[in-house]
Amino acid sequence: MPEKFLFEYAVLRVVPRVEREEFLNVGVILYCRAQSFLQTRCTLPEARLHAFAGTGLDMDELRQRLQAFEQICRGKPEGGTIGRLALAERFRWLTATRSTVVQTSPTHPGLCEDAAATLERLYAQLVE
Repeated sequence: MPEKFLFEYAVLRVVPRVEREEFLNVGVILYCRAQSFLQTRCTLPEARLHAFAGTGLDMDELRQRLQAFEQICRGKPEGGTIGRLALAERFRWLTATRSTVVQTSPTHPGLCEDAAATLERLYAQLVE
């Protein structure tokens, strides 16, 4: 039987009006310490967001915020100070509670054989 590894994930959400607590899932971030894995998969479904929230959203700003998640996950210099932290610290920072237009769900644990395949499966189930 293949070895299973503990992972944690959170769903990336766009919350157009924080006070209403309504959101649209736009991505997933997944961390697996055993596989040295921290990645996000996200999309910006502009037509769905406009139908959901009207025209008041700045799509360029949302795109930049989602790109910041990706850059921090990659740990490259463009991820800034946070991008230079250890994987676990980056994941905790990215999934910290915040009240902005881009938020994450609470974190959830699971077991996987392949973190990348699990990220794709969760993305398909929770976002697409």
